[in-house]
Amino acid sequence: MGIGIGICAAVERARWSHWDDEIAFTPRAYVDAVQRAGAFAMVLAPDDATAEAPDDMLDRIDGLILAGGADVDPGTYGAVAHPKTGETRPDRDRFELALTHQALERGMPVLGICRGGQMLNVACGGTLHQHLPEVVGDEHHLERPGTFSEHEVELDPDSLAARAAEATRITVKSHHHQAVAELGEGLRPTGHALSDGIVEAVESSEHEFALGVLWHPEADTRSKIVGALIQAITPRVASGHGVRSAQARHA
Repeated sequence: MGIGIGICAAVERARWSHWDDEIAFTPRAYVDAVQRAGAFAMVLAPDDATAEAPDDMLDRIDGLILAGGADVDPGTYGAVAHPKTGETRPDRDRFELALTHQALERGMPVLGICRGGQMLNVACGGTLHQHLPEVVGDEHHLERPGTFSEHEVELDPDSLAARAAEATRITVKSHHHQAVAELGEGLRPTGHALSDGIVEAVESSEHEFALGVLWHPEADTRSKIVGALIQAITPRVASGHGVRSAQARHA
């Protein structure tokens, strides 16, 4: 049985051919990264019914990627929106919070990327800096919208982040103006930007693979991060202990 990775979709207005409509989508780079690692990708569109009962969707995947996208609604972590906080998607937030809570409860491997890393922190009860330039004094984490910035990140040697990256210092592709503020329960910071000390990676000490990174490993073909997610799942599926394998045994 192949490994299935659910990638949470963004919802945005888009134009293509003759059409101008709201779409649920994921950038191709996420799909390519999952496929390069030997798994297949399933795009998970926000759904209020699933937000109320996430198990049915989680039964169909072996691992979860919380992808990048719009700013997380500050109301989800008890804050008032900053003037620089962008348009939010509360339906996506509800959906991803429910999936994340239940995936962690199951022990399902979870990887959060950029907004997804922030979402992992919020799901565990943490908060966010809503506009980094006011914290660090410059815009090097997002120098130009639509173009990745690059900077160095140092990873704790004894961390899932370092094992996943296969390095303790890496150059990353960055495109975020928000970041982890107060840590969520059970999470520890294991990666920091060399230039300003901003938390760039968080992970759970209570789960085999629950990792959030603020950069974009899917956009870097040299990155090992997405592959590490698949590698963490492979033995579980091969031994028949993956989520979908267990469902098949009891069908």
